[in-house]
Parts: sequence; C-alpha cells; structure tokens
Amino acid sequence: MTAHELFDKLNRKEISPRDIITSLQDRIRQIDPKVKAYVRLSDSLHQTPILSGIPISIKDNICTEGYNTECCSKILAGFKPPYDATVITKLKEAGATVLDVKTNMDEFAFGSSTENSCFGPSRNPWNLECVPGGSSGGSAAAVAADEAIWALGSDTGGSIRQPASFCGVVGLKPTYGRVSRYGLIAFASSLDQIGPITKDVRDCAILMNIISGFDAHDSTSVDLKVPDYTKGLVNDIKGIKIGIPKEYFVEGMDAEVKTIVQEAVHKLKDLGADLKEVTLPHTEYAVSVYYIVATAEASSNLSRFDGVQYGFRAKSAKSKNLIDMYESTRGNGFGEEAKRRIILGTFALSHGYYDAYYLRALKVRTLIKEDFDKVFKDFDCIVTPTSPTPAFKIGEKIKDPLKMYLSDIYTISANLAGIPAISIPCGFTKKRLPVGLQILAKAFNEEMLFRAAYTYEQNTPWHLEKPKIE
Repeated sequence: MTAHELFDKLNRKEISPRDIITSLQDRIRQIDPKVKAYVRLSDSLHQTPILSGIPISIKDNICTEGYNTECCSKILAGFKPPYDATVITKLKEAGATVLDVKTNMDEFAFGSSTENSCFGPSRNPWNLECVPGGSSGGSAAAVAADEAIWALGSDTGGSIRQPASFCGVVGLKPTYGRVSRYGLIAFASSLDQIGPITKDVRDCAILMNIISGFDAHDSTSVDLKVPDYTKGLVNDIKGIKIGIPKEYFVEGMDAEVKTIVQEAVHKLKDLGADLKEVTLPHTEYAVSVYYIVATAEASSNLSRFDGVQYGFRAKSAKSKNLIDMYESTRGNGFGEEAKRRIILGTFALSHGYYDAYYLRALKVRTLIKEDFDKVFKDFDCIVTPTSPTPAFKIGEKIKDPLKMYLSDIYTISANLAGIPAISIPCGFTKKRLPVGLQILAKAFNEEMLFRAAYTYEQNTPWHLEKPKIE
C-alpha cells in the first residue's frame, strides 16, 4: 500500500502501527536476500521501535542519532552520529517510524548503479540481474519491491531520479535550499539535495510537506514559506505550457526509451497541455561541468575522513608516523570510485589548473542556469527522459567510468541550475524494464511538478504495476 492509503486505514483504526511494522519486517526478510536494498539487516530489524506512524526507509548518508550511518564506505565503518539530520527530526515530529536499518547506496553517493558499495550491489526488483540505478538505488529498490512504504534519498546529479526511473517509482529532487542538508554527509555541497522516493505522486507531495522548510543549521537553506504540496495534486493540465528540449532527444539514446517517452509526451498533449520544442544550448557541456564541480567539492569534503576522529583507521598504521597513518587509512578505507573522484577533484583545484578547469566550469554552470531561466519565462515546465537507457546489467559499465558517468546526462543539469525535477513511471520496455519521464520547473515551483506529474499519473496505469520477484 501507499503511505496515504495506510494513513486512512490507521485513522479508521482498521490496522495498527504494529501491523504495518510486522508486515514490513516480514516482507524485508522474505525479499531482501534477493534484492539487497538494505545494509546490516541481521542485527537491526528485530530492534526496530514501534512508534505511532508510517515507517520510512533512509539512505545510508543521512544521519540518525545512535544508529550506524556509514555512506556504504569502509572508511566510516561503525560511525554512529551523535545527532539526527534535520529531515529525521522533522519526520519524528510528524510521527513517522524511522527504520534503524539503512538503504544501500554507492559509496559516498559516487555512482549511478549502487555497485560502488562496500556491502555489495543492490539489485533491480524488475530484473535481479540489472542494477537499480544510483546512488539512491537501495531506496528505490526497496520502494519498488514493497520493502519500504516510502524512502528518502539524496540527489547530487540525478541520484534520486535515475534510480526512480530504473525501478518504476516516483523520485523528486527539490529546489536547492528547499530541504535542509544538515545531517546529510556531503558529496558536493552546492549540488546535494535530500528528497523523497515514493510509490505515487500523492505520497511524494505528503513527504515533501514534512521535510521541507527553512533550517538555521543549514546556511544554504532558503527562508521561504512552504506551500501545501498536496494542493498541487490537480488532475488538470489544460493550457499548461510545456517545453520539449531538442538537445535531450539525440543520437545514442535507447530506441525503446525514446519511443516510450515520446508516447508520454503525446499523452500530455492529449490531456490539454500546450507543447512546443525549446532549446537548452549549453546542455552538451553539463556532464563535463558536473564532473569538475562535483569532484572538486567531493575532494574537499572527503578530506575530513582521515582515521583520526571517527570511522576506520588502518591497523597497520598504528606504529607509524601521522602521514603514514593518513595514507594507509585513506588508501584502504576508500573504494576505487571514491579515490578516482578525490584525485580528479584535487587535480581540478590544484595550482595551475584551477582557472583552466574549476573556474571555467563555474562560468559554464551559470550559462546552463541561464538557459533554463530563459525557457521558464515562457513555459511552465520542461519534459525530458529521465535516463537515456533502461536499467543495465550488473557489471556492464562498472569498468568503464566514462560510460557510467553518461547515465546521468539528462538529470545533471537540474542540479547545476538548482531547479526542482521529478521522475515518474511512463512505460516499460519489451523486457519489462521501467522507463521514467522527467519533469522540470523553475526554482521553488514544485507545485507545478506535482500538478503535471499527478495528471499524467492519474491518466496512465504505469504506477500501479508491480515487479514479480522470482
């Protein structure tokens, strides 16, 4: 069931919170050995407290007081935060049951497949040989497999929307500054946003109502009134102006994905939307800009993990000097992809290369944002594919980083521009793999996203489909 269906049953006293928790625990024990959406199941599930609300699953990079939060990295092994992230505080105040078992992810959110986890990869519930996407692949897989009612992920370059697309669920990246980042272990501070992954658009709006709002603990949090997002759930898009960027329908895109997304666009037109082609001319530079800015910020943020204050310390370094301890700890503690991004980012920020790479990337980032600003002067939202392909096989791209990085080609621009974007299911390939439709709107106009997404959802059957896990 969706969260709002469970709310109704709780209010009518047809079920109790204990019924929900017991059912969810049974489902996780039955299914998760195959899907592997969660980490540390064996010693955690039976300890889950019975509280008054709907259970929610949390990505392993969002701090929960007293419970392991390790970013699926060996270097943070055993880390138990002494505080809750602001989103966790808000959820608890709203009466939610926060599960003490975290969802799997790419190490420090570095990846598009959840294969870069020290706990091993998660699997796509629609095809267990395929990836669930990343880096919030565990959260998306858990929701799709009914191992979670709803979940939180984080999105730095598409890490909520791309796995939502691969797993056939709803995923929203809020406007930068709309949801507090306090307690989110940072990847790239100017890009990261916490957001919901849910079974339908209504649940997404409800969860956004809970987690949104100004937070004095977060210097990037924006002090704007939060609307009731459920009021945007209007089954009507007549007259709404939707832009279709020509740069997103290019050679190299999977043919089935292209056809399915084009059919979804025609459906929006049939529902009364006014569709026109638009141009976002700097889109071709988005991946290059992202992998300079994001790795530069990552190299800075991850410099704090050195084995001194918390997490993993290499045992072989005990009797050596401080530099040896740093090198041994970071060399053994970080995975291959984390090391790659630290090295790339450090290079981009180094003397002699800062202006050539990082500073230039920031200037092009501004041009990408200005492209969106121009379009949103005349259009209410933009519709694109979420990913150029459906879910790919586990192991297919892990040895080719450049190929893997291109998985986020359609989602990265929203993070660079700081605008909100949502992915909703819009069909299936012949092999029964989900395809996602991405909708983007101007900053702090999530209501438009919910209106367009809800209208499409209510007039199509895709969100009702469930995977048959063998």
